[in-house]
Amino acid sequence: MPRSDWQEVTVTSNGQRIHLRVSGDSGPLVLLCHGFPESSYAWHHQLDALGAAGYRAVAMDMPGYGRSAKLQQPSDYRITELVAYCVGVVEALGESTAVIVGHDFGAPVAWASAWTRPDVFRAVVGMSVPFGARGLAALPGDPFGDVRPTLTHRELAGPGLTFYQDYFADRSGKAEKEIEQDLRTFITSGFYGLSADSPLPPELNGVDLTSLPPEHVIGFVRAAMCVPDGEGFAVNLQSPETLPGWLDHETLDIFIAELEFGGMRSPLAWYTNADLNWEVLAQYQGQPLTVPAMFIGGDRDVATIWSQEARLRAAEYIPDLRGSVIIPNCGHWIQQEHPETVNQELLTFLKGL
Repeated sequence: MPRSDWQEVTVTSNGQRIHLRVSGDSGPLVLLCHGFPESSYAWHHQLDALGAAGYRAVAMDMPGYGRSAKLQQPSDYRITELVAYCVGVVEALGESTAVIVGHDFGAPVAWASAWTRPDVFRAVVGMSVPFGARGLAALPGDPFGDVRPTLTHRELAGPGLTFYQDYFADRSGKAEKEIEQDLRTFITSGFYGLSADSPLPPELNGVDLTSLPPEHVIGFVRAAMCVPDGEGFAVNLQSPETLPGWLDHETLDIFIAELEFGGMRSPLAWYTNADLNWEVLAQYQGQPLTVPAMFIGGDRDVATIWSQEARLRAAEYIPDLRGSVIIPNCGHWIQQEHPETVNQELLTFLKGL
């Protein structure tokens, strides 16, 4: 539900307009970075809890989303620029440091921010996607980006399929056209289909999806997150007869209205930079992520499932990993499906800093 006591703030960061939802007037700064296809409102449960606990909680409309600037070139959404926007928001708010938290594509932004700018980001929490170094997405078979991402994508997808990130990145506009022609249905199906409320295939009932053998992980990703030739991404999604209990109509309407206003071109442009991100982060490969860190995933979250290798090998890069939490019966929309658990884990982590 919209909160009248939140502040709606617009700042200039990295030369562009960034819209913020802010809870709490003082206290340590916690910067919240959403993913695709959401907005700062994705953190409405966390804004309330963190603000009430004495933190200055700030949720960004990430560049290209909500009421933030829509950038002209796809390369304007490369990871180093996204990190610069996060740094700029901290500075615009009159602070010198912050804890950064990210979910979905916001998780790689948060990890990269803490990895490359530990002088600003004194701790980090990644949700859904664990640390993937220069590869960002922590993909099976190449969790830390030793291979150019688009090559990994093609091998992961196999013949007759396109990994969803490459489908979204195709600048011919196929994904944009698919989503825009019935935005409400796509977004509703996406929230439901990637949540723990959508039924599993019978053969996966009772299976611990977060510890699948590697070959089964590949099969799972191909079935859930790859697009067959001649099809659209919606073939992987399910439409609900009724909304799940964690997603009310008012919240869904807010997300859809913000996407209708800004359009899908900018959010999809983030995905065009997989190889460019890999190139610009090359200088950091092999360096540890030194600040205190935490990962939160869901046992039914497709990204948590595909990234198990990165999660299990996290100590190779993160010497101060203070927790790796997998929430039961939780799909991709972690902070909304299980807000109380997420809030508790975040507050425990923050109090320990």
